Amino acid sequence: MLQDEGAPAHPAPSPAPWSEPVATALLVLADGTMLEGFGIGQTGVADGEVCFNTAMTGYQEILTDPSYAGQIVTFTFPHIGNVGTNDEDLESLEAAPASGVRGCVIAAAVTQPSNWRSSSHLDAWLKARGIVGITGVDTRALTALIRDHGMPNAVIANDPQGNFDREALKSRAAALAPMEGLDLVPPVTSRNRSEWSQTVWALKGGYGNRPAGSGHRVVAIDYGVKRNILRLLAEAGCDVTVVPATTSAEDILALKPDGVFLSNGPGDPAATGEYAVPVIRALLDAKVPTFGICLGHQLMGLALGGRTVKMPQGHHGANHPVKDKTTGKVEIVSMNHGFAVDPKSLPATAVETHVSLFDGSNCGLTLTDRPAFSVQHHPEASPGPRDSHYLFERFVALMREGKPETV
Repeated sequence: MLQDEGAPAHPAPSPAPWSEPVATALLVLADGTMLEGFGIGQTGVADGEVCFNTAMTGYQEILTDPSYAGQIVTFTFPHIGNVGTNDEDLESLEAAPASGVRGCVIAAAVTQPSNWRSSSHLDAWLKARGIVGITGVDTRALTALIRDHGMPNAVIANDPQGNFDREALKSRAAALAPMEGLDLVPPVTSRNRSEWSQTVWALKGGYGNRPAGSGHRVVAIDYGVKRNILRLLAEAGCDVTVVPATTSAEDILALKPDGVFLSNGPGDPAATGEYAVPVIRALLDAKVPTFGICLGHQLMGLALGGRTVKMPQGHHGANHPVKDKTTGKVEIVSMNHGFAVDPKSLPATAVETHVSLFDGSNCGLTLTDRPAFSVQHHPEASPGPRDSHYLFERFVALMREGKPETV
């Protein structure tokens, strides 16, 4: 057979058939559901309770919030990592990697950062902090699952070669202990007492510092405190001393505080309350002005004889409407909690001051017989952006009332 003059001597090879990319990460739920994706951050395996966060910004602050200890965070906003990471937007007291969030679940592949404050790519930053991540997941479907069935335990695995013992991962996920009964504060609390003077960040100026010895003496009990809470206390004119979660009431009172702050933190408040509640009760009985946020709010409720309950989905996001019943105003706040105070369990001396407009759950209380109040939400996170900053001034006013000579 004669070959056409213009035809090649050898026919071109047929194109290779289409092949799907190999999954390099898995999210395996306790019920055996397996979600495939692509690994980011630390390689290896981690486990925890899966929650979802609806915030559109602040992923670095979320991933360094000690309140997420023992959890895997699913971001509902698809574009995570697009502004990179930096050395300033950290919320845990320790800048080095520490026990906290176990993993993160992201929808879209992480792009190169585009922001003047960025100093590193999210992938490198996650590796440095030991956080296992997965991208390419249908986070809307995962969020709907959590909405309908509650926050599941899960295992997250990242292997660049895609080699997984899937049955072993399923067994590990199924065997995980529930969040109820877990005291997760010990890995995230301060090891030693320290002083805090840093104030809030300002454009071109960065973080400031206030002179020590010129304000209200506040002892902050660290159950997993966020840096920006301490900054706003300092900004409000407080000399802040941070103490570990297990510090005794006697040692706290020996510091002669004008006020005590009960911080946020992770885990089941009833478990942490085993050692925290007696201390808080002693401080309340001493009538030291006291202010609590998040876990601190829950622990105050327990110290008053109330109880806390596990929430199916929890509240995690920066778009939650909360009504201040003392003013009638609605605030847009940041939330991060999986337990809530049962208002019906509180004594008559504890008055509900704030309530969630999403589900009616308790978000704040004040005492009529002692100078103390607390809120479930995070006033320092500023999604409003300053809707709830007045709470720090309210704390200062409470201290000023108990100390007339204060300027």
